[in-house]
Amino acid sequence: MFARPARGLLDFSLVLLCVWTAWHHTPAGALVRRGTAWALGHRSTARALLDYYALDVPPPASATGDALDALVPLPTAPPPVPLAAPEALAHGSYLAFQALSVEARAPVLALARERGLSPELLSDSRQGPVALGRLHAALAVDFPDEESRLAALFVGRLPTHYALERLAAEGHAPSLKRLAQQWPPGYEAASGAAVQALALATAFSLAWPVPEHSRISSPFGMRTNPVLGVKKLHTGVDLAVRTGTEVRAVADGTVSRASEDAVNGRVVLLRHERGVTTAYCHNSALRVRPGDRVKRGQVIALSGSTGRSTGPHLHYQLTLFSRPVDPLRFRPRGLAVVDNAFSE
Repeated sequence: MFARPARGLLDFSLVLLCVWTAWHHTPAGALVRRGTAWALGHRSTARALLDYYALDVPPPASATGDALDALVPLPTAPPPVPLAAPEALAHGSYLAFQALSVEARAPVLALARERGLSPELLSDSRQGPVALGRLHAALAVDFPDEESRLAALFVGRLPTHYALERLAAEGHAPSLKRLAQQWPPGYEAASGAAVQALALATAFSLAWPVPEHSRISSPFGMRTNPVLGVKKLHTGVDLAVRTGTEVRAVADGTVSRASEDAVNGRVVLLRHERGVTTAYCHNSALRVRPGDRVKRGQVIALSGSTGRSTGPHLHYQLTLFSRPVDPLRFRPRGLAVVDNAFSE
């Protein structure tokens, strides 16, 4: 007897939800809100219409614009040389270690004492990554893959051994996600540090999408947008290259987007797993499709000036855990020269 009233209430609630979503989260809703505010003489809180098509995410609360600063202290300066996988993992582990509380650092410090390393050495900006690299080398025999080795470093060898035995008995391959499911409560901070270290290590090992000597026409950070004339976060770096320059994938990944819109032009979005994604905007042509698996160095697009752009360039964007970070903070020193060229 209550079937029809209940269904009617559900339908009414869904309609209200759809109206609310359209009003606050679509370009059409923003247009109506702006028009209504103008007619009533009020100030509109609606976003600019073009923002609904942009890759930009809302600026984080930190003054630098780097949301990960709240999780781990990102490098204030890039490393002096290109990083291979072991060095990248050591640098990522060092940064994740710095973000841990004194209590959560216990497993890392215990391992350091076993290897004759002082706690002060682990916190040194120059010697810290080297020391973390030595700890990884000490764990490599018992934990050959990166994810289980990070678990052993931040959580401890015994809990990690136990978790690996459980996963092997269940027929699962080791991963940080599955390992964390096997640990008892109390290891959340250490588990999070291992995940962050893996993402940072991936960022340190990325290649560059265009020739290394390409000029940077607009760096990462807050700026006055040259088209809109408003101050907002520039979530990537603009690389001034000629139209038709080959744009290459900076790491293995999967194409999650290969399309065109009014703001980003022809854009490719790659997911590299481990919380890392990269975007390549304003291209003249695309060479991949959604769902494609790409290899590091593979040509994925040709640069151009499509979308909201004032001249030929590539907007290259790096995000960690869905937040934009400055890709130059993970590049070797001396490769990029800032120059006032074209940009979006």
